[in-house]
Amino acid sequence: MPRVPHRRLLYNQWFTNPHTVVVQPTTWCNLDCSYCYLPLRKLKHRMSAEVAAVLARSVAGIATDDGPPIGVVWHGGEPLTVGVQHFAALLSPFEELREAGRVHHYVQTNATLITSAWCDLLDSYGVRVGVSIDGPQAKNGERVDLRGKPAFDRIMRGIGRLRERGIPFSVISVVTQNNMVAPEELLEFLTSLGCDSVGFNIEETEGANVGRQAPLAEQAEEFWRRTLTWCQRDGYKLKVREIERLAEYLRLIRDGEHERWGQRHLDPIPTVSFSGDVVLLSPELADTTDPAYGDFLVGNILRTPLAEIIDNAHRIGYVSEFMTGLNNCRARCPFFDFCRGAQAANRYFENGDLSTTETNHCRVSRQALVTALSTLATHEEGNSV
Repeated sequence: MPRVPHRRLLYNQWFTNPHTVVVQPTTWCNLDCSYCYLPLRKLKHRMSAEVAAVLARSVAGIATDDGPPIGVVWHGGEPLTVGVQHFAALLSPFEELREAGRVHHYVQTNATLITSAWCDLLDSYGVRVGVSIDGPQAKNGERVDLRGKPAFDRIMRGIGRLRERGIPFSVISVVTQNNMVAPEELLEFLTSLGCDSVGFNIEETEGANVGRQAPLAEQAEEFWRRTLTWCQRDGYKLKVREIERLAEYLRLIRDGEHERWGQRHLDPIPTVSFSGDVVLLSPELADTTDPAYGDFLVGNILRTPLAEIIDNAHRIGYVSEFMTGLNNCRARCPFFDFCRGAQAANRYFENGDLSTTETNHCRVSRQALVTALSTLATHEEGNSV
């Protein structure tokens, strides 16, 4: 029996078969948000139907019959800028897989371009919709178009069309230093939208977004403390992604099933660009130019199927470097059991090295959440004495 290389064993300890494939239908975006990390968002590259057909065959090679469906996440640029007909042409090669329950489509959109025709397409292909909006108008000021004009009214119009058609949607909100001071107002607004859930992306230093002041851990802890308090109210219905994750972790510990949490493997998250180029670990690494890391490219689906790319992931230098970082996190960080290790893109953009450990993203998105809950629990315990 051939000897299995150590790096393959280590990779298998950390990673599972992909559950998600992120796809870049276009680099272009019709907005120019202040904190955007996409370096090519003003270039109008778009994926061809031919590349999408090859991608569908590649996804078929990793979508097992007995496993969960692969989430094909269309995330740009702004995916809807390619137009209804072209987007339908990109989705069409996946139909056999979708009808067999082997893939689900997701699209992350700023909603400004949603029309009745878009609703028809999203509904007919069962596309699950995520909308990017940062809160009520006063908190959404950094989402502007290419002329610097606020996008809020257009986003709300798109959301209104989704609601009229009964198309469910989730929300992602970017939390900046400017809009994190009143989470209760933000949560009330998001609840009023009728979304299924919300994820809070606390602003990160990454990609093209390198010159702004990211929120501090103390600010984030206050944000999470007030968010947790709001979520404890009677009648609370909105699901907050980060709080749901923490609640699941605590529930497994309470039920004596902690090992189930630790046995979960990471998704290598292959991200496929408009041209078929592939990066691993973080979509934010796509279109990043760094000769030292080979621009993070691990192959192109026009030449190499995804299954083969994934099978050789343990040989990629930056993947090995990231695994070293994960081992360092596990050895050194008291938050590791919950967090499961700093994100690859944050290590790179903040520290310049994927083998490093703590990042500001760790501090504001994971550690501050846990310490906020601990502070609340201690306060409640003190009041009950």
